[in-house]
Amino acid sequence: MRSWLVFEGPIRHALHTLKYRRNLALGDALAQELRKFVDQLGWKVDMVVPVPLGRQRLKERGYNQVGLVAMPLAALNGWWYSSNTLSRTRETRSQVGLSVEERRANVSGAFRAKPALADGKVILLMDDVATTGATLSVCAEALKQSGARLVYALTLARALPRHGLHVV
Repeated sequence: MRSWLVFEGPIRHALHTLKYRRNLALGDALAQELRKFVDQLGWKVDMVVPVPLGRQRLKERGYNQVGLVAMPLAALNGWWYSSNTLSRTRETRSQVGLSVEERRANVSGAFRAKPALADGKVILLMDDVATTGATLSVCAEALKQSGARLVYALTLARALPRHGLHVV
């Protein structure tokens, strides 16, 4: 797992604007900049998969903010983008304000991947912010159980302990 930036300052503002203020064009701009970082990683990827939102959050927002960055990033790199390879099996609480253990329990068993789409693929799993890695971990596990050959995880930002959660 790699994160592009620390979740503070301009990237924190940009992600909140993308997520809560419907500035959808920001996804393309972020993807352009993120591409430079991804190119340096040298990952050979077949498919980009965003962490899916629950039905209720998707209904409220009308879009998956991670997909708005993941889709143009995939296009820029000539990778396949798939928003339906991974799905939520149940609604989960927002992770904001939860402890490390509460986060793990909250997302445990909450994702399923489609073997027909994941089998044999090298997948770039994307999310907006990593705090404990609990969501990315269970998503990667679901993809691996469905036959993914390799799963890389990438977030736009990483929350640090000084942001209020102490990772154990």
